Amino acid sequence: MPGWNCLVTGAGGFVGQRIISMLVQEKELQEVRALDKVFRPETKEEFSKLQTKVKVTLLEGDILDAQYLRRACQGISVVIHTAAVIDVSGVVPKQTIIDVNLKGTQNLLEACVQASVPAFIFCSSVDVAGPNSYKKIVLNGHEEEHHESTWPDPYPYSKKMAEKAVLAANGSILKNGGTLHTCALRPMYIYGERSPIISNIIITALKNKGILSVTGKFSIANPVYVGNVAWAHILAARGFRDPKKSPSIQGQFYYVSDDTPHQSYDDLNCTLSKEWGFHLDSSWSLPLPLLYWLAFLLETVSFLLSPIYRYRPLFNRHLVTLANSTFTFSYKKAQRDLGYEPLVSWEEAKQKTSEWIGTLVKQHRETLDTKSQ
Repeated sequence: MPGWNCLVTGAGGFVGQRIISMLVQEKELQEVRALDKVFRPETKEEFSKLQTKVKVTLLEGDILDAQYLRRACQGISVVIHTAAVIDVSGVVPKQTIIDVNLKGTQNLLEACVQASVPAFIFCSSVDVAGPNSYKKIVLNGHEEEHHESTWPDPYPYSKKMAEKAVLAANGSILKNGGTLHTCALRPMYIYGERSPIISNIIITALKNKGILSVTGKFSIANPVYVGNVAWAHILAARGFRDPKKSPSIQGQFYYVSDDTPHQSYDDLNCTLSKEWGFHLDSSWSLPLPLLYWLAFLLETVSFLLSPIYRYRPLFNRHLVTLANSTFTFSYKKAQRDLGYEPLVSWEEAKQKTSEWIGTLVKQHRETLDTKSQ
């Protein structure tokens, strides 16, 4: 196979960084272009260490800048698009989420057509499938079941519409007369070292004497380790470059899970952090139906106040449903078409994540010691 080049968007993010550290091991790969709006100094340093046989080029640019994207895509063989604003609690303005997640994806697809990039892999989300109701149970769901989120909330809506745009673009004619091939990967809830969500949970718990807040005890989820999510993207890139595998991947979407046991989000947080003395809040919590209606009430208050004041509720119905549903999916289709098998076992993923949580605890304690001196 001739040499190839890959562009990764959202390269400084939780998943993007993992993809790049794996990509540089790929055969025949000549250049990785890592695109993000801004890179933290420690990320730049890490990427500079990856400069071995593969050239790693850092590009700081905006996904909404169509001209910039077109230049970034010149000479690229595969685009892996992970850039997104992830927000399910209403912190980020709605328009920002729609712009980055949907318009940014549309801009990138257009840049691929103009720069004649033949393959596009989209990092989607299980959120595009739901859950739509905490009352509906989905166990070991699969791609043929056509689950689709009905939430108007900007994050699931923008990711759903972006994924539709990506899959609809499959078969588009490129400027050089070639054809664009696309696919989408839908990871479950992603955990692992450097997870911004877990980081926030741990730091909040440290301020609360090691007590982890209970937000999703009614859920049954199948969380997926970040290294396995990155691996699935690598396999999709390989698949598009393999004439035998490519036809079955084109225009398809895949759920990406692994062998992490099905469990509640709260139990996962507890399992990953208990070695460091963390434990779940044992105090009484509201029954789920009551919590849901309270969320509805808070949303109503927020809506009524909106002309004069921006009130952001602590939680909303989407968040309550997301955190408390039975919603799990099988990775059989990815296994069949991409040859996907989890690279990292549950035991190894648990150990690595727990060790990282230990470093967070140490950093936080050092910060507290410095402040008290």
